[in-house]
Amino acid sequence: MLLNDIAARRAVFVGGKGGVGKTSLTSAIALARAREGARVLVVSTDPAHNLGHLWQSEVGDEITALWSSPQGAGAVHGVEIDPARTVDAHLAAVSESMTRLLPERLHRPARAHLESARHAPGTHESAVLDRVAEALETGLERYDLVLFDTAPSGHTLHLLAMPERMTVWTEQLLANRDRSERYAVAYGALGGIRDTSDRDAELRRVLRRRRERFALMRDLLADPARAGFVLVLVPEPLPVAESREVAVQLTQLGIGLIGVVANRLSPGDLMPSRRAREEQLLSDLDLGARVTRVPLVDDAVGLPALEQLAAALGWPSR
Repeated sequence: MLLNDIAARRAVFVGGKGGVGKTSLTSAIALARAREGARVLVVSTDPAHNLGHLWQSEVGDEITALWSSPQGAGAVHGVEIDPARTVDAHLAAVSESMTRLLPERLHRPARAHLESARHAPGTHESAVLDRVAEALETGLERYDLVLFDTAPSGHTLHLLAMPERMTVWTEQLLANRDRSERYAVAYGALGGIRDTSDRDAELRRVLRRRRERFALMRDLLADPARAGFVLVLVPEPLPVAESREVAVQLTQLGIGLIGVVANRLSPGDLMPSRRAREEQLLSDLDLGARVTRVPLVDDAVGLPALEQLAAALGWPSR
């Protein structure tokens, strides 16, 4: 059962093609786990956020309470990562660090460079990855489960590949920094330059903090006992074909596939021929993971809809 498989994990990424119901199913998983007493954080990384609409609550870039158990045990909190705000905060933090680290004569050109980098390729991805890594770190400290409601497949796979690359890149920066410091010490002993140890120490601190966060995310994704991916699809040819590609890429990234959710299945009693075609597609899926079938629910938003979905996923799971 999918919920039992998820219960042992600390972080789960829910993804798939756009429009297949990822937010609804992520929220249903969160509600089911919270009703069993877990504290759950739902993090939306999809620029087209629907989390607040689904829970009928105001959700933004700060963690917000969405649901709590009357008994006071389980709870669901949510946050929608705002790409524009994330880039602004990321560049502001970089600017602050550069102001501390660089000599004053370089402050103006450094700020101009940062402003020009706002729309450069990679700026958005780097900023969002920082925010995701921060949310993951916070979630692991304060919650039993962190659920990521992700952007459509291609964006998500790119994001999941980045922690390994960024960890290696940051380690290389630190190694280069250490070499530069050794040269600076040797040159300074000859009276060649002034002491810059404070700036160097601050730069090392910033780089090490980033390395720790990226390494945490990288190591978690590589541990199938603690994290994994739930793939959501609707039983139509295009989403099924894309899901096969996603499963292959997850394997290449070393990320475990916990399960597959086939969402919005047609009612067999009213649409038997359509349901038969859907079942044929699912029987040919062959992704090496259990497929959980979820029928089309009547309600679109709110707690009743989420409870219907949670029941379809197997709640109560024990």
